[in-house]
Amino acid sequence: MGYIIKILLNIFDYFTLKKVMKKIEFLIGKNFSTVVDVGSHHGEYILSIKKNFNIKEIYGFEPNPVAFKILKKNIINHSGINIFNYGIADIEGEKILNQNIESSSSSINSLNKNSKYYKKKYFLFNFLNLKKVSNSVKIKAINLANFIEEKKIDKIDLLKIDTEGYEFKIIKGLEKNISKIKLIHLEHHFDDMIIKNYKFSDIHNYLKNNNFTKIFKIKMKFRKSFEYIYMNKNF
Repeated sequence: MGYIIKILLNIFDYFTLKKVMKKIEFLIGKNFSTVVDVGSHHGEYILSIKKNFNIKEIYGFEPNPVAFKILKKNIINHSGINIFNYGIADIEGEKILNQNIESSSSSINSLNKNSKYYKKKYFLFNFLNLKKVSNSVKIKAINLANFIEEKKIDKIDLLKIDTEGYEFKIIKGLEKNISKIKLIHLEHHFDDMIIKNYKFSDIHNYLKNNNFTKIFKIKMKFRKSFEYIYMNKNF
């Protein structure tokens, strides 16, 4: 059952991503110098944006060691893509990643097992209760601001963040380097399955205070999740 549901969700996500890509093209055109993808998973976003845009350099980060192996295989024949088996955090160091059976839901944040959404989701994805929903794995996390400084990146045309409830810490960890970013594309979950300790309004207000304005919003099918695009008004 879980396999069928995953296929259906992937189909819906494909069409959602197409709408996102169309909006990005409208906002900044076809030619990018630099794209940073935080939470690359199996490379779905990287390959889609590589196909639709002319991009000089892509940096992708995926901390899940299992997902990273698949990511590495999927991008092997593509140039200009640099991938790293690291997480991104506000403070560098060793973190614990909750590696879930539905791998795209893996997160540094803990799962709220009392959540109705959690119980519903993993009833469907683990119908016979044959697997452990989550296991912990140690990962290395780096700070994106430090990475930008080390690589001497002057401008990031697009920063995409999909980290299952860790987005706010990643954004705050950019510090002054947030001014180098033209577009931020992020995903936010409004369900209580992942313990985030922040609200979407915290992200919105932080970005607003750093000269970003919300340009685009779209709901992901059959989930309490939305995709957002924010644009830096200085560009």
